[in-house]
Amino acid sequence: MTNIPETGRNPRVQIRLVVIQILVLSLLGTLGGRLWYLQIRQGDEYAAEASGNHVQQVVQPAVRGSILDARGVALADNETRLVVSASRTELLKMKDDGEAVLTKLAAVLGMKPQEVKEKVRLCDAETPQPCWNGSPYQPIPITDEATAKQALQIRERAEDFPGITAEPQAVRRYTAPGQANTAQVLGYLSPVTDEEITKAQDTDSPYLRSDQVGRSGLERQYDKALRGKAGVTRYEVDNLGRVIGQAESDAAQPGDNLVTSVDARVQRIAEYELNEAMKAARKEFDRNTNENYKADSGAVVVMEAKTGRIVAMASNPTYDPNAWVGGISAADYKKLTGKSSNYPLLNRAIQGQAAPGSIFKVVSTSAAVEAGYDFDGGYDCSSSYSVGGQVFKNFESANYGSISLGRALEVSCDTVFYRLAHEQWKKDGGMNPKKANDYFYKAAHQFGLGKETGIDLPNEVTGRVPDRQWKQSYWEANKDAWCRTGKKDGSYVEKIAYENCLEGNKMRAGDAINYSIGQGDTQVTPIQMATIYSAIANGGTLYDPSIGKAVISADGKQVSEIEPESHGKLPISKETREKMDAALAGVATSGTAAWRFQGWPQDEIPMHAKTGTAEVYGKQTTSWFATYTKDYSIVMTISQGGTGSGASGPAVRNMYDALYGVSDDGTIDPKRALLSQPQQSLPKVKKDGTIASPKISDDPVKDQQATEKDEYAPLDAAEQGATTGNQQTANRETRRRRRGNCRDRKRRMLT
Repeated sequence: MTNIPETGRNPRVQIRLVVIQILVLSLLGTLGGRLWYLQIRQGDEYAAEASGNHVQQVVQPAVRGSILDARGVALADNETRLVVSASRTELLKMKDDGEAVLTKLAAVLGMKPQEVKEKVRLCDAETPQPCWNGSPYQPIPITDEATAKQALQIRERAEDFPGITAEPQAVRRYTAPGQANTAQVLGYLSPVTDEEITKAQDTDSPYLRSDQVGRSGLERQYDKALRGKAGVTRYEVDNLGRVIGQAESDAAQPGDNLVTSVDARVQRIAEYELNEAMKAARKEFDRNTNENYKADSGAVVVMEAKTGRIVAMASNPTYDPNAWVGGISAADYKKLTGKSSNYPLLNRAIQGQAAPGSIFKVVSTSAAVEAGYDFDGGYDCSSSYSVGGQVFKNFESANYGSISLGRALEVSCDTVFYRLAHEQWKKDGGMNPKKANDYFYKAAHQFGLGKETGIDLPNEVTGRVPDRQWKQSYWEANKDAWCRTGKKDGSYVEKIAYENCLEGNKMRAGDAINYSIGQGDTQVTPIQMATIYSAIANGGTLYDPSIGKAVISADGKQVSEIEPESHGKLPISKETREKMDAALAGVATSGTAAWRFQGWPQDEIPMHAKTGTAEVYGKQTTSWFATYTKDYSIVMTISQGGTGSGASGPAVRNMYDALYGVSDDGTIDPKRALLSQPQQSLPKVKKDGTIASPKISDDPVKDQQATEKDEYAPLDAAEQGATTGNQQTANRETRRRRRGNCRDRKRRMLT
């Protein structure tokens, strides 16, 4: 066998060995450098993070601040309930993960075992509700409706219920003082979502998983102030999740209290009168449709004329916000949001849009004066007006001959405004304008229409001013559909679609005519019209409507008042406003609303009004009634309710009677007045931080001394139009109206 000499080793093998040695040394050097970086250079930082892995947080929710009316009466506060909770950490220590304990707990609480087990499971991408979305180290609430007997059973038999606690906790409550529901204004709460937590994590008000947040109304608008700051206790745990000690603790800070401008007594009457007006309208026969009026929804706003503050705001149908407390059931949620619900969650005072009818004529009057027409000039109030073969008739008025603009407002003469709008349309160039002045459309924008009023409630809608810009945008969005469905010789709807396909972006004479009396494509909200009529009352200032009046800290030491703000002035001179004011007073004394204000003390409390009856294609007429005194503006609307004075008039009159203490014979009794002038001062804050408030009984008459005992008796859920909740027991006695039998007969004759 031949031996290969040492010197004859293959050089390529030697090179490979050297390369491998270099790679090994490089990897060792890299690893050593990385270890030095992690342990020496960044050692303190990673040690802190590793320590944090063994610290878990348990949250103590802050007590949410109360929402109070102008006198300090709680509209939303907190009540102590017995809450049964389970410690997931303790349950997992058991052999069966606590299944036996949860089964026994379900039997005590009268719940199904599966229902209880689902409550304590953790939420993830694959786990449907119900499940727990908070920290697994935090006690998980099973129910907040435990009875004292159930809680006693759990606590006395603690050995049978390891990891289960039954303790009193603060839970949100919507008090409905004197049956003032105030649902859409207050809003409701629900648990925070992962998306909201992520979005708010870098802000000055981050969310914790245990937080309940406002979803609508004041609860949402003032959520940050009301929520407070939750307390956090940090526990040290081992790698198995067992608590081995307490690290540190931050105490919870209760939320601030919100004082509103709402008066619970006036709110109660607003809700009652709106509901009664709708019920009465449903008994009236509509000759146009040959069936009774549907009166399917409505709203009313009571506003301080000189500040824009809201004294009452009611929307119907309504609901009980307590249905959301502790989590809403699927069945109740469907009742509130399903197609058959009529959507009671909507606040129709700020979200209900409809053609305003004749209450819009104050805008058209202003536009006519701006266009150069004399307020006191003579204008033909004929029974009809013809344009291009189409006849436009007076709706609420007869042939009055030549009258002024003021008288046209009093008797609500449509044809006066038809002529003015048509003349101005022709001056602007008709179908082919060049430099159109568009006085009538500009006036609407200057009055604040077509945009939000700025009220401190979320989700306000803008309404619509159908000017040339809107016409063009609307045509572009709908042209294809119109051209597809339109027929020259088809049905009425098909003919309209055919015309719109060809020239739907053109401002026709009929568009201008309909617009001048608040018809056609014009849409407004009750809050917009209340703002306008308040501005006429106060001298011309358009205030941002507001409900929040002050934010007061839980200890009462810090009071932040919310001052009224303005978003503009009416585009009318002092002289025009005064003439318009006199004309609107004439509406209440000798015009279309006079029959509703018979016996009103006009010399002592001048009343101003404007009726409106808006025609809507495919529906019954919408009732509008806009009014004001030196102190308040009240606007009511009822969808498919009939005429303005017929459907809404009695309710608005009754509200003014209650505000000022006006008796049937027209005398004023200050002792019966709810609020003869707006509330100026804030409620008194006591030394302990609590806010003084008067007592309110379930029978508001006892507290208010405003009217007969049975007139404003509590409503039940059906009468309120509620679809869910636990309204208090209703007084089912027959409620007599405030006007005497003689006056009732006279009204029926006039109707």
